[in-house]
Amino acid sequence: MRAAVIGGGAWGTALGHVLASRGHDTVLWAREPDVVEHINVTHANPRFLAGATLHEALRATTRMSEAVHEAECVVFAAPSHVLRAVVQSGAASVPAGATLVVATKGIERTTLALMTDVVAAEVRGRPVVALSGPSFAQEVVHGQPTAVVAASHDRTAREQVQRALSGGPLRLYTSEDVTGVELGGALKNVMAVATGIAEGVGLGLNSRAALITRGLAEMIRLGVSVGARVETFAGLAGMGDLVLTCTGALSRNRAVGIAVGQGTSLSEVLASTESVAEGVVTTTSALALAERQGVDMPIARAVSRVLFESASAREVVAELMGRELRPERDG
Repeated sequence: MRAAVIGGGAWGTALGHVLASRGHDTVLWAREPDVVEHINVTHANPRFLAGATLHEALRATTRMSEAVHEAECVVFAAPSHVLRAVVQSGAASVPAGATLVVATKGIERTTLALMTDVVAAEVRGRPVVALSGPSFAQEVVHGQPTAVVAASHDRTAREQVQRALSGGPLRLYTSEDVTGVELGGALKNVMAVATGIAEGVGLGLNSRAALITRGLAEMIRLGVSVGARVETFAGLAGMGDLVLTCTGALSRNRAVGIAVGQGTSLSEVLASTESVAEGVVTTTSALALAERQGVDMPIARAVSRVLFESASAREVVAELMGRELRPERDG
């Protein structure tokens, strides 16, 4: 089929490579001219996916209308804080019969909308599929076995995406729980920052295990409050992605947390890389959503204090450990 990928970062590039490898006529849109040139000439993206050789059939362009022309499947992989603007810029060119795939993980800061809701609001009348799960772009493009989830209320659309991307090292499962799959993918980034901060201040594996487990409890509480299914958080888009992002050496969110925990300011950390750590943006959005829903998220609140209020990471950890004692299932 004809496919378009909107976003030339690491994940967008990896998905473009997978689609091209599966035999789909794939064009990737990127804002950066050097990214487009490298993909077209050298079959690489050294700016965002260094060391990877891309499928020679993958093409790239800086023109959105060219990328989505006659596309049957349009994959959005732009960062969450610019996704709406990116979608708006190309909405008029998206074919009427296209299936829209949202590979961005996050919660929009101003509206608290999930990423599929952002895309659906800007490109109306097309089925929308959320794509999430434990998947480092570097490993996907190098052919490491990876399993993710395609979630949609439209069965035909989610199964179309499942067939389009599955094959070789990538396997897709399907789900109807769009809210759970999306929130799992967004909130795990906040918890990865938390585990990184703990590692940065020198805490050990016991602390990491506690943060991952209690972080999952926070994710479930917020998810259920907005209609997600508990069981979704035990799957690939929940626990699977959470464990990978909190422990993997390739995790940008974990790396940001480590640097901050070691004493580097957030502004310095963010200025040192072009890659986006979605957990930084999502921390604020998640807490706003939790407040709206009346849900307690002490770990997310602690991350916010360290990132944005210059609170001592060690003192914040001590405060978390000194909270009122309660049964595990009550939080």
